[in-house]
Amino acid sequence: MGVNIKKIAKHAGKCTYTLMLMRHAKTEAEAPEGDRNRQLTEKGLKQARKVGKGLVKFDLVPDRIVCSGARRARQTLDRMLKPFGDGPEVDYREDLYESGMQAVFDQLAETKPKQHRLMVIGHEPIMSICSQWLAKPESDPDLLDLLNLGLSPANLVIFGSEKPFKEWQTHTARLLGILEPHDFSN
Repeated sequence: MGVNIKKIAKHAGKCTYTLMLMRHAKTEAEAPEGDRNRQLTEKGLKQARKVGKGLVKFDLVPDRIVCSGARRARQTLDRMLKPFGDGPEVDYREDLYESGMQAVFDQLAETKPKQHRLMVIGHEPIMSICSQWLAKPESDPDLLDLLNLGLSPANLVIFGSEKPFKEWQTHTARLLGILEPHDFSN
């Protein structure tokens, strides 16, 4: 299935509010210090950098980024921040690792109306489950089916709406697209 990232970016640009839910990039299978301390692999470092550069290229840099406190999520964001420059406000939240889906909805509620692009970097299965809950039922059925399969490392789900994030409820956001790192190669 070919992804037209220019079309997705164009649709996102027309929305007053854009949400990007991202799973951290590829990690090592385990860490001696436990799951929270798993690190990115070389492939994961490249994935994160590619996504960061791609978001800049397609004018999708977020105003605010909320990132899980787990090492792999922080490393993903660290690789993306350099291309982003000083623009985004960044918050690291332990609850994105510990509290599941409610933590994502809490971040929507806490985002100021002047912040129009929000990115949340977290973990599976929370990112795909939240995406399923947020997507309007009339969303593209192929995209909804992809969400049922879960998100691969460094995948990004993009939503748009005219409503401020604090007003977002279940099944109220337009699912604009699901992007993989290789989609940014075009």
